[in-house]
Amino acid sequence: MVRWRSGTVTALRRRWAGAVELDVDLPDGSTMRALAYPHLVGTPEPGDRVLLNAGALLMGLGTGGYAHVVALPDRLPPDPPQAGDTRDAGHLVKARYTPLQPILLGVDEEASPHRSVLETADDLGGLPVVTADLHSALPAILAGVRADAPTARVAYVLTDGGALPAWFSRTLAGLREHLVGTVSVGQAFGGDLEATTLHTGLLAARHVLHADVAVVAQGPGNLGTGTRWGFSGVAVGEAVNAIATLGGRPVGSLRISAADARPRHQGVSHHSLTAYGRVALAPAELVVPDGLDPGLAAEVDAALAPLAARHRIVRVATDGLDAALRSSAVPLSTMGRGLDGDHAYFLAAAAAGRHATTLLG
Repeated sequence: MVRWRSGTVTALRRRWAGAVELDVDLPDGSTMRALAYPHLVGTPEPGDRVLLNAGALLMGLGTGGYAHVVALPDRLPPDPPQAGDTRDAGHLVKARYTPLQPILLGVDEEASPHRSVLETADDLGGLPVVTADLHSALPAILAGVRADAPTARVAYVLTDGGALPAWFSRTLAGLREHLVGTVSVGQAFGGDLEATTLHTGLLAARHVLHADVAVVAQGPGNLGTGTRWGFSGVAVGEAVNAIATLGGRPVGSLRISAADARPRHQGVSHHSLTAYGRVALAPAELVVPDGLDPGLAAEVDAALAPLAARHRIVRVATDGLDAALRSSAVPLSTMGRGLDGDHAYFLAAAAAGRHATTLLG
């Protein structure tokens, strides 16, 4: 349940698109690191009293290790614009029936300028769509796309398995100039466009953002219990089904690692094997990078062999991908490991991005 705290803002720290870090002094004399989303609660200033949800910070979660500002009770933000502003004409409620539910304009709603386009849209027209388990794969996939197709228009479809606000991701903030846009789908929100479902989000990426390539992945903060089915990345398999249903080309970015200490994530992670092997009913192109350590390569081949009956296993050359990864617009990090700490993971994601460019019409 919620662990509530109340305190006073003493300092503002880093800012990025849609978020601000701050220090909050508590009545017991301690200080908490907190995060506020100005679009939801207003912009905190030193001296403001804030109400905090401190659960994630007190639990010591790595990704969600902030107290989150729930309200500035003594200085509430103004109401959103009224009549005449289409942003206030939306009816999409996300993070539904929670205290901070935002009401947003859906990309296909009646008041949306894109309504006429999406009202009849029903096909992705062969759009290559890379699916990934973790948010950390996004910049590596983008690096792989840019290595061979530097002018390709890449859209990000943010699913709701991790952080719901797009604003939480510093990675996404750093990639804004390198993407044609972000579509937040399901309960996720804060993207350039809002969609009710993954299907609508994919169609918006194709027909509104005019993407050449799309990437589908959850936000930061994958949830997992260490069991076969208890992880939010299982939605990757459902994404494959949605992409295929709409006439897209699913490209699987496999979670491959020789560095993860947990046996279930060594070689090909059980997340990928379950999502693609059990959940995805439509075929995808699963990308394996060349140049893996021989022992790791053999382990990957053995793990993927049962999936070859449904999916196409694609070998992709990796010449130039290491340089592309090292030139990433944002730092690469997964589970606290950088590029050199988990090279195979990032190389596999970049190879998936590279393969997607070979499917461009």
